[in-house]
Amino acid sequence: MPVKITRRAGLAAAALAVAAAAAAAAWPTAGALGLTGGSTPPPPRPPNAAPNPNAWTPAPGMVRTRSGSPQGFVALSAQGRIAQVDVATHLIVATRIRTDAARGVAVTPDGRKVYVADTGQYDVAAVDAASGAVKKIFVGPYPQAVAVAPGGRAVYAAVTGGDTGAGGSDEVKVIDTAADRVTKTIKVGTAPRQIAFSRDGRRAYVSYAGGVGVIDTATAAVVRKIPDPSGAQGVAVTPDGRTLLVTNPRAGDTWLVNAASGKVTAKIPTPDQPWGAAITPDGRRAYVTRMNAGYVAVLDLASRKVTAQIKAGRLPAPVAITPDGREAWVGNIFSGSVTVIDTASNRVTATIVGGTGTKPINAAPQSITFAPTP
Repeated sequence: MPVKITRRAGLAAAALAVAAAAAAAAWPTAGALGLTGGSTPPPPRPPNAAPNPNAWTPAPGMVRTRSGSPQGFVALSAQGRIAQVDVATHLIVATRIRTDAARGVAVTPDGRKVYVADTGQYDVAAVDAASGAVKKIFVGPYPQAVAVAPGGRAVYAAVTGGDTGAGGSDEVKVIDTAADRVTKTIKVGTAPRQIAFSRDGRRAYVSYAGGVGVIDTATAAVVRKIPDPSGAQGVAVTPDGRTLLVTNPRAGDTWLVNAASGKVTAKIPTPDQPWGAAITPDGRRAYVTRMNAGYVAVLDLASRKVTAQIKAGRLPAPVAITPDGREAWVGNIFSGSVTVIDTASNRVTATIVGGTGTKPINAAPQSITFAPTP
């Protein structure tokens, strides 16, 4: 089925009820998932939902992307697959990586191994990009995010759990990429959500229900907690490592935090459930998805102001910047699409949709990352 590349920015803003539904999906309750206390239930079998064969399919006759050229990896949670997209053409080149509920995706710097947070099966799938061979790594209930440390030797997985209260998970699992096994468990705080590394790899920042945990990666110890009573979600680090960006969906703002001291230096209004955050390679701007509004806010980090608002699709959540800094890719959960924004003009230049059968519940892009073709 052909891949559609349209020039239309997206649909109208989502209603408040839509955001509430998304928040419920992102932060499930113990009652809804049958969890009690701190026990770990067995993984659900069979998979929760069958994939929809009519959506997010590669372009007919699409040839393999040349070695070294960048690819985008999009985790389609409701599809149970990872879509690989050629950055230059915006064409879907493969969807052969399949899981139960692909919530998070990360790729090693050489592009040879893909890690998927397979939320429905309590594991992280380690996939060989060349052969497609999969190894399942058990990490615990409902892993939400995965991130590869600079250098590619370790993967951190946020084990979000089924409860945001005292009975929920508070763990981040550290996976050795050579052996594909868990080597360490770090307790950061209830319901870990997103993970970002400093460029030098010395610090990992993990958002959780009560704020952001700062991890010394050499010792695997939490060295600081930045409290956020409203509940942190997205987290990003400037290239120089000096500033953190933290989104607060309930408070409707985005924090700038001094990474050395943990002090909040600014709170920038970004209403309507700010969710994902990404910073350009030059460290000058950040792109923050306003999930409930259907917009992306562009933040100037020097002036600490919002300088542009860009329409995306319905329920935009994840956002990632291409390695060259030229594009911001935004995953629209309810539209089942990815909005591509030119960062020079802040205009939407493409919308990536796979197949005519794509519908809101059939794709749900929840995570985006980039890596070279091995």
